[in-house]
Amino acid sequence: MAQNPSRSPHNFGSQPPQGVAPRREAAPERWDKPFSAEMTDQDVDRVLEHPQFSSLQHTRFPSANPLRGIIKNDAAIRRFQQGEIVVRQGDYGNSAFLILRGGALVCLQEPSGDQLGRRQRVRPSLWGSFRRWLRQPRYGEVWSQRGSTVSPAAGAPRIFLQDAPGVLGPDRTIRLGAGELFGELAALGRTPRTATIVAEAETEMLEIRWQGLRDIRKFSAEWRQLIDQRFRERSLLSHLRETPLLRHLPAETLQLIADATRFEAFGEFEWQHTYQRAREASDRERLEKEPLIARQDDPAAGLLLIRTGFARLSCRYNHGERTESYLGKGETFGLEELFATWRGTPTPLRHNLRALGYVDTLFIPAAVLEDHVFPLLPPDQLARLERAGLATGSTIPWQSSTTTNAFLEFIVAQRFINGRATMLIDLDRCTRCDDCVRACADTHDNNPRFIRHGPESGGVQVASACLHCVDPVCMIGCPTGAIHRAGLEGQVEINPETCIGCSVCAQSCPYGTIQMVALRDEDGLPVIAEDTGAPIRRATKCDLCIDQPAGPACVSACPHDALIRADMREVEALNRWLQR
Repeated sequence: MAQNPSRSPHNFGSQPPQGVAPRREAAPERWDKPFSAEMTDQDVDRVLEHPQFSSLQHTRFPSANPLRGIIKNDAAIRRFQQGEIVVRQGDYGNSAFLILRGGALVCLQEPSGDQLGRRQRVRPSLWGSFRRWLRQPRYGEVWSQRGSTVSPAAGAPRIFLQDAPGVLGPDRTIRLGAGELFGELAALGRTPRTATIVAEAETEMLEIRWQGLRDIRKFSAEWRQLIDQRFRERSLLSHLRETPLLRHLPAETLQLIADATRFEAFGEFEWQHTYQRAREASDRERLEKEPLIARQDDPAAGLLLIRTGFARLSCRYNHGERTESYLGKGETFGLEELFATWRGTPTPLRHNLRALGYVDTLFIPAAVLEDHVFPLLPPDQLARLERAGLATGSTIPWQSSTTTNAFLEFIVAQRFINGRATMLIDLDRCTRCDDCVRACADTHDNNPRFIRHGPESGGVQVASACLHCVDPVCMIGCPTGAIHRAGLEGQVEINPETCIGCSVCAQSCPYGTIQMVALRDEDGLPVIAEDTGAPIRRATKCDLCIDQPAGPACVSACPHDALIRADMREVEALNRWLQR
């Protein structure tokens, strides 16, 4: 089922009038919607005089993307009161902050949800959903006039940390002073915030959305060096502290481990390009092109921690390799072999590890583990490693059956393991009634957001619907930030008001789930660019029906229980669905 009504066999919405001239409008551009309409030229002058910017060479920035333009359109001056929360741990970050005046406190101990003012996202009532349906336009994807924007703080509730004196004690916080930059790692890496940060007193900050931060880093060697250095200092210790094997260690020992740890990356950061070219290759050809991280039967030289991306865990089988599992963020490789060797039984690696696209890892040498980690293991971890023995190297419990083994090979080869809400259709139960498509169209202005077609394996189809990826590479090149993560769940959304129709996200999506749809006015007439005469388009995709009380309409509408939205990291639940 096509997303664009003109390609669909169904008649979604009304038909536009014939023989009428199309409507002409100025094509949207990147800075039509600045980050803050309150950013004045005087504010920009003041920011450019700040030491973090005054030394930058403006000539390194292209005329189409000048430094002044970035500050004017991609930044906002924010003012916080004492105890006010600036960022919360776990929230997805789309911007960084530079402290201009005052200070901020980083919470070393995460406050509770009540203290943070965090509330679960409340879906609208059935009546609210019905009213929305009554107001939907007659035609799909109606053009809306792009007006001015407001400050990101306007209309947003100010949240203050509850019991601030108890939470913000000197032994529970780290102070950041004027001139400090924070939040850049989450913004550039499309990852959740690693700590809650609150204003120490009345504080003024410059908030830079990640598109501007990306461009400053791109054209300024000074900022690139600064961000890369902070990336190592902050991200490394944070990741080590979150690793179950290491979290019990004292700060001094953790610092020793950090000093000996190496950053290693495999594959291409923008892996979607090579992935598209390799999709039609044979399994053997694809495997040979996957960068080898570790080889089976080699000595275990150290522990690998997966920071981002995915890796294939495989072993030799006949004249090739058989996939046994896959590893993602937070998982380790080589631990059992290193532990057995430390116990006196030299054990080589029992699996190959290959990068699926791009994998960012940390490497901790074996000698560091033997001196600082294994001797200090708590009894429960020690017992778990001893029980593990050499039984299996797989950390993901795939059931051993022909169906699941074939499906595992399929989703790893196609990289659907990236999905947090992958649409799976049981073809034995599906009757092709298209109720799922009609429900999606009814929920999204007469324009369904997915295509009920896609690759298949073992009677299961992966439909062409947004996977809401763990690593959403579609976001990398978006010039305005229209495509972004939202909410604690991290679903990937597109803001129609800031999408300029450049199609970068659609071209970058490895799975082809983003469609560029031509816009029409309220009378159904096509809207074209006044300078080129080309149709003005907007990116559309599945949004998981975040504004619907029952969740994804496609799942609710299926009369045969043939469709699910699966988080590919929840392997046990996926196994149960496959084996039902």
